[in-house]
Amino acid sequence: MNTGKSGELAYQIAEIDAFDRTECLDCWKEMFGRPPPKYLSPQFMKRVLIWETQNRALGGVSVKTTRRLKQIAAGKTVAMIAKPGSHLVREWNGRTYQVEVTGSGFVMDGKTWRSLSAIAKHITGAHWSGPRFFGVQ
Repeated sequence: MNTGKSGELAYQIAEIDAFDRTECLDCWKEMFGRPPPKYLSPQFMKRVLIWETQNRALGGVSVKTTRRLKQIAAGKTVAMIAKPGSHLVREWNGRTYQVEVTGSGFVMDGKTWRSLSAIAKHITGAHWSGPRFFGVQ
């Protein structure tokens, strides 16, 4: 039998998992201080409520992670992870491409580019997310 903090958390999770729609709505309002977005299914609300309950009990995610998730949810461009001086390497169709990250753009084969997406398009001939193509997103 579970005891202590983990036992209490398991009990809370089981309780939430048994909620009907009305109980999910009430718990959401209590936990977040506002009603949930319209048209959420009880199953989805349960997942969010359980996740939040675990975060509160176990410490949650870092402030940096929370900030980044909010930026992504808002559709804002998230600052690239690669810093000036970094070298990105990508193999494509048997050729290895190396890109140096600078303060003013990206350098590949002696040419400066404004974006990784432009380089990815140059390499592949198709529109790609440059950060995704080079694995930095």
